[in-house]
Amino acid sequence: MLIASYNKETMGDILITMIRPDAEEAKIEQKGSVVRIADAKTNETTGFNFLNVSEIFEINGKGPITLTQEQVKQLNATLSANGFEAELVADERPKFVVGYVKSTKPHPDSDHLLITETEVDNGETLQIVSGSPNMTDNIKVVVAKVGAIMPDGMTIWPGELRGVESNGMISSGRELHLNNAPQKKGALILPDDFVVGEAFDFEKGNHIFD
Repeated sequence: MLIASYNKETMGDILITMIRPDAEEAKIEQKGSVVRIADAKTNETTGFNFLNVSEIFEINGKGPITLTQEQVKQLNATLSANGFEAELVADERPKFVVGYVKSTKPHPDSDHLLITETEVDNGETLQIVSGSPNMTDNIKVVVAKVGAIMPDGMTIWPGELRGVESNGMISSGRELHLNNAPQKKGALILPDDFVVGEAFDFEKGNHIFD
């Protein structure tokens, strides 16, 4: 997994990358233009910050960045040149996709959570626990997959809800910051013209509530 973000206005010319969730206690190590963040207990890398990244390649835009295979190759070369292990792996798959809720069942330890089996891209089915009051079978939804960065900055990681594994999040229009979305809980149920498995088109999504 590889998550990347860049915002020159607020952070300077720094590319932030994450490959694991933040540890409870972090260890910071800098060599040259690279900062490694690791779990202080296990020494597993959680991410790297690349300082002056425009000296490696140009980045257009701000916020979440999808790095190409070539860009990841350049970052790994930079890691090696600075004495770090080249451990980044490119991940160009879309993180917000049109999903299809194939089935739901009650959570064994909750009276409001449901365990869904939700199809996403490439025919993959994910187990996602949802608390949406309008959750039901046979609906099209927006799935924020593991590795997605939500508009409010929250990163989606694998997790558990009351002891049940959940891999991703079925999102509401409010959580996606769509235009005119109802400011209340509830999954965004997509119209039929959205295609299961495709990347969610935010521009198209902004017209759902017109």
